[in-house]
Amino acid sequence: MSPWPWTGSLRLRLLGATLVTLALALVGAHGWLTSLFRDHVMQQFDLGLAQQLDQLTARLEFDAAGRPQIDRGSMTDPRWEQPYAGLYWQIESLDGAPGRRPAVLLRSRSLWDAELQLPADALANGERHQHDTTGPRGEALRAVERSLQAGEPAASRWRLIVAGDPREAMAAVARFNGVLAASLAALGLLLVLAALAQVAVGLAPLRAMQRALQQLRQGRSQRLQGRFPAEVQPLIDDFNGVLERNDEVVTRARAQAGNLAHALKTPLAILGQAARDATPGGELPALVAEQVDLAQRQLNWHLARARAAAAPHRPGQRTALAPVLAGLLRAMAKLHADRDLQLAAAEPTAGLAFAGEAQDLQEMLGNLLDNACRSARQAVGVRAERQGPWLRITVDDDGPGIAPEQREVVLQRGVRLDESRAGSGLGLAIVVDLAQGYGGALTLGTAPAGGLSACLSLPAAD
Repeated sequence: MSPWPWTGSLRLRLLGATLVTLALALVGAHGWLTSLFRDHVMQQFDLGLAQQLDQLTARLEFDAAGRPQIDRGSMTDPRWEQPYAGLYWQIESLDGAPGRRPAVLLRSRSLWDAELQLPADALANGERHQHDTTGPRGEALRAVERSLQAGEPAASRWRLIVAGDPREAMAAVARFNGVLAASLAALGLLLVLAALAQVAVGLAPLRAMQRALQQLRQGRSQRLQGRFPAEVQPLIDDFNGVLERNDEVVTRARAQAGNLAHALKTPLAILGQAARDATPGGELPALVAEQVDLAQRQLNWHLARARAAAAPHRPGQRTALAPVLAGLLRAMAKLHADRDLQLAAAEPTAGLAFAGEAQDLQEMLGNLLDNACRSARQAVGVRAERQGPWLRITVDDDGPGIAPEQREVVLQRGVRLDESRAGSGLGLAIVVDLAQGYGGALTLGTAPAGGLSACLSLPAAD
């Protein structure tokens, strides 16, 4: 049993994978968007401080003694005049001794009696830097500074500072984060509902297939009925093909049983009548032996046909033709040794293979060769070749052959020429059944020597 029960459910697998992916995507999107918005807000805040610094620089003037002056009335933002309003400016002299704190000369009224404390910084003339510092009440501030060389004497250097309280900007960021989290949560809920609907709709064909299987099991239908998506339909078609194959096996088995019963009925009736009419020293032993042999042949043939009909032809089977054909030719030469027939197989047959069981190939070729030997006058020939996916095996004899109008008749189920002409008919029916079981066929024609030509088409193996 799996340590993770949810892995046994396709629905839970799909939902679990979807929920995990959605959670990671939404959390990642929240983190990325909040970071992006915060950076944007702080860039805008710093840009506003830089604009205020430019305004302060533009309002800077110097008196006759070279001291800096600011016309406070020209500063447009009213927060400059409100104590601790969150926006401050300050002007320092950088002409002091190195290492000493710069002297504060001017500052905004918003600083009241406090001063901005910025770290010592080496600034080129006109260069601008940014710092994080603390305000007059200990609050965190963002500061922008610039070095300026102007006034009398010409070597005087000044540092202009503008600082602002970013709490309003950070409050806007916090509000955005809250709205974004709520929006993403709502979006996540909608996506979860969509995932549930998608799984329900996507797995609906499986529930329909389950209902079709229940109807099949309960005997309400003979096949899986219904309309299924293109991804499921091949499975339905294959399953219905298996059902058709099973029906065919059952039908053939019933036919074989009927044929077998019919075939055994006559010899057994003859045996019974002979036994009743027997007289001492009569022909009963020979007659019994003949009819028992005939009954045994019929029984073996029909059992072979039943086995062929029910045999599952598994993929990947391969039977080499050459050794099977050689063994059958040797057997036929011994079986018909009294007729002095010439049995030959045309070369080459090496490398040719049948995609099926060796016993089935022996059954089909054995019946064809036996029929050919019984009908032949002097010679029986075998030719084999591969044509695309098919293996063509042709057995020719120089006997009287079969008239064209009778060829289809002798291949029909249940028609046996051995009832009117010994040695042919039933074997051909067995060959037809076996070949059709593999998707092949048996066709009859005229041999080059004038006799019967039986061409067997079977699937070839690579």
